[in-house]
Amino acid sequence: MGRLLGPLLGPLSGRVGGGDRVRTAAAVGGLFTAIVGQAREPGFYSALSVPDSLDGRFEMVALHMLLVMRRLKGQGPEAGKLSQRLYETMVDDFEKSLLEMGAGDSGIARRVKTMARGMAGRIRAYDEALADSDGRRLEVALDNNLYGTVDPVPDGVLPTMAAYVRSCAATLDAQPLESLMRGEIRFAPVPA
Repeated sequence: MGRLLGPLLGPLSGRVGGGDRVRTAAAVGGLFTAIVGQAREPGFYSALSVPDSLDGRFEMVALHMLLVMRRLKGQGPEAGKLSQRLYETMVDDFEKSLLEMGAGDSGIARRVKTMARGMAGRIRAYDEALADSDGRRLEVALDNNLYGTVDPVPDGVLPTMAAYVRSCAATLDAQPLESLMRGEIRFAPVPA
């Protein structure tokens, strides 16, 4: 995990000014570590049939990132800055991961741009689905994104994953904003 965050926190800390620089870097590091850690939980890939591939792992990071960004949304300028830094950290991490996997420099920019564009669409789809009282809409968003390469999706997986996402959203909503601003976060337990 340190391999992912070490190179990111140095450049990140130079982007924010004053005494907030260290606190912001620590908060971003804490949140990003928790997001990646949760996204890598083995239960998602075994019990819930998320593809254990580059795409599947991207989808899991994107889903958890969206949940955290959703919680920070509308919570004031400092939360907005934290959300932006967190997003930038994710994009930087994707770029570094592609470099490590041997993608050419010209291919990386294109791939990261595609990922960022895809992330915007996912944010919109998941956010709208979570705001809708119809649980089926979230299942459709999960089917299109998280399970987009799984055919057929095993019975019962979509409602279970949708319930997990809603549970995470509720868990995050119940957490004090101050704890998130310090980089402390809890997700709902991964369904077994």
